[in-house]
Amino acid sequence: MQRTLIRERSPISTKWGKPPSERSVDEILDAGVINLDKPQGPTSHQVTAWVRDILGVKRIGHGGTLDPKVSGVLPIATGRATRATDITLKTDKEYVCMMRLHRDKKDEDVRRITSTFVGDIYQTPPVRSAVKRQMRIRKIHSIQILEVKNRDILFRVTCDAGTYVRTLCVDIGDALGVGAHMEDLRRVRSGNMKEEESVQLQDIKDACVLWREEGDSEWLKRIVRPFEYLFDPLPKIIIKDSAVDAICRGADLAVVGIVKLDDIVLNGSTVAIMTEKGEGIAMARAEMNASEILTAREGIAAKTERVFMTPNTYPSMW
Repeated sequence: MQRTLIRERSPISTKWGKPPSERSVDEILDAGVINLDKPQGPTSHQVTAWVRDILGVKRIGHGGTLDPKVSGVLPIATGRATRATDITLKTDKEYVCMMRLHRDKKDEDVRRITSTFVGDIYQTPPVRSAVKRQMRIRKIHSIQILEVKNRDILFRVTCDAGTYVRTLCVDIGDALGVGAHMEDLRRVRSGNMKEEESVQLQDIKDACVLWREEGDSEWLKRIVRPFEYLFDPLPKIIIKDSAVDAICRGADLAVVGIVKLDDIVLNGSTVAIMTEKGEGIAMARAEMNASEILTAREGIAAKTERVFMTPNTYPSMW
């Protein structure tokens, strides 16, 4: 379980910065994230372009492409947050899939063979994929068969990012000796983004109209979340106000600038550097484990790799 370790206590400043929950709509759109329920039919690129036009933003991007026939959770980032969409590309995914067998097979055989695919599997991306077609290893964390009706098999699968469920269906069919293909697919989770928390295109449109015409931004601020939401899967390092501007200008993080950190910070891992108000400053590569950072008197705790906060948000104190 992730815990926060205290390195050095300091009062939370009220002079600079702003908790993400207090940002205006314009500030959130400058770096926000949406958990969109993509419909079947359009491409992920088309849907993202529609969201861009609805919100009136210049920069937008999505994390984890869904095929036109696939629906479900599609993370969308706006403004400066587009530089963090690769976080969602690396997180595990969960799908509900309808697989159709090409010939009849006993239920017990289907369940037994399907269960053997849990664990590391070898996959070659389909011909019509956006990546190089070469053999690679992906992990299937779990497969739960929800329903069997004749040749139709409804199952839920949790897997590594980059797993092709279409290929998984073909491989299961081959293992059963009857052949199979993917009939329908829906992504119900991408990392920490869940289906039950997703919104539809019409929701975004209606919330924008309410904000622009009536000045009510509450609904839109529930839909477009601060970009720090993308940092949820990452270990956090909380730093002093006096160290913030230096990090904004690309400086590496020294141990003396740290207030708190998560106990899962490991040497070489990607971490999120945050203010005491919960603002995302940068992503960095840890140079020490959490236990080493807690006891060190000097040295570089993390090397800054990608900065999200603009300089002068906090004053220079270095």
